[in-house]
Amino acid sequence: MAKIIDPDLLNQGVEIVFDRINRTIQLLFAGNLSDNGVDIQTIYSFCKEEWKSDPDLISKPFPMKPIDGPSGTQFDMIGDWDWKDVTTTGLIRGGGWALKDSGGNSREEWMNATSLGSFIDSSNDQAYYTQGDLNSPIDIALNGEVNQAIKIYGDSSHGNFDYRGDFIIFLREEAKVFGLYDLIVEQNISALTYKKYALPLSNDSDAIKITHTDAEVALAPYNNIDITYFASVESKMIGAGSYDFKYIIEGDNKTLEQIYEKVQYLLRQTVDIDEGVGSVRGDTADELIYFVGDTLYTKQSVFIENILPEDSNRIIFLDDSGVERQYPYASSGKMSFNLALQGDGDAIYRMFFTNDDAGNDAGNDFGTDNAILVNDNDELPISGNVSGNSEISFDYDYDANVQRGAGSEGTDVPVTLVAIGLSAAQYVTVTGTLQRTKSNNFSFVSNGELTYQNPI
Repeated sequence: MAKIIDPDLLNQGVEIVFDRINRTIQLLFAGNLSDNGVDIQTIYSFCKEEWKSDPDLISKPFPMKPIDGPSGTQFDMIGDWDWKDVTTTGLIRGGGWALKDSGGNSREEWMNATSLGSFIDSSNDQAYYTQGDLNSPIDIALNGEVNQAIKIYGDSSHGNFDYRGDFIIFLREEAKVFGLYDLIVEQNISALTYKKYALPLSNDSDAIKITHTDAEVALAPYNNIDITYFASVESKMIGAGSYDFKYIIEGDNKTLEQIYEKVQYLLRQTVDIDEGVGSVRGDTADELIYFVGDTLYTKQSVFIENILPEDSNRIIFLDDSGVERQYPYASSGKMSFNLALQGDGDAIYRMFFTNDDAGNDAGNDFGTDNAILVNDNDELPISGNVSGNSEISFDYDYDANVQRGAGSEGTDVPVTLVAIGLSAAQYVTVTGTLQRTKSNNFSFVSNGELTYQNPI
């Protein structure tokens, strides 16, 4: 049954009971009343009709006083009247109320939270909220879109608390875009009061970026992606600059999509997700990252370290001062190795500069005594051991590398790559050009070694 908005659907002794002795109003799951509840304005209108027609009620003080006129979303409970029980308060929709004493002072106050927007799965999507304590979230009573009364104040005889300065509501479901609304901040409220608040809260499918289940994300290869919350700023290099961040995500050399999946997973956990010395509960922690198309953005003071070279230019950081930071453009690619090189435990690879027909070289090319190795984006030589890998990724500071001399930055780079093993792979070279792209790929195909010997 739908929410009741017509007082004609209420009947004394069926959906609603007036206790004239104890002066309580009780709502019952009966007749026309279901867990979809009844608007508080409808209860007020029904009370007027009953007080007018019922001789047993007209002799008693009227229980409700409207505060906001035709809106009908704010009421005082007066004349020593109160709601009977938590079942009753849980069925009141569309407005808030204050329980007043004879002097007009609030003994307790209840606001109404009503969500704007739709949930993908109204039968199962569960919103929840916090009042002052991020470690103690409270589920909204019903799944789906929100329309609920929430107690925000109680005097010493009605709970002895004051939550009028804090209310944050969350909607975080697996494989769905998160929803969060900080009522105090977003509506610039100094203190909540007993009325209806409309809260933008909705979700949408995140299936483009979330492609694995929670059960899968809890395992390899996601295991080592984690978050550390620092109390003070940490300096991180982005290009040639050093910038401050407080929240560090360990990317574990996984794709941005994998990092995003793990972070969103962690932000729905009910336990401490901080790898540091502090404690941060996941499902009430601030959101950290989000995608716009294929570009990943971080929230303020969030840094991701150890990302893949090919992802470095599709991530934008917001540092602790609120300024966007990006890596200089880094070309990237992969070197692939055939089985002979993979199977040779002594196999190595090197990348050298090659003579540039445009004149961008300093005489340090492959084949000369002064040949120099190409540096990667971290100014480390692109060289190493094959170590059984079928492919190895690399990056290159296309816009700023001046190893070939001033003026060579921002231009295509001729290179010669060398690989050699001992017992299983022969010497092999590959030539090519580093371009302003993420797909500078080179393939080593070494002949199997049949001649090398090193007798003991």
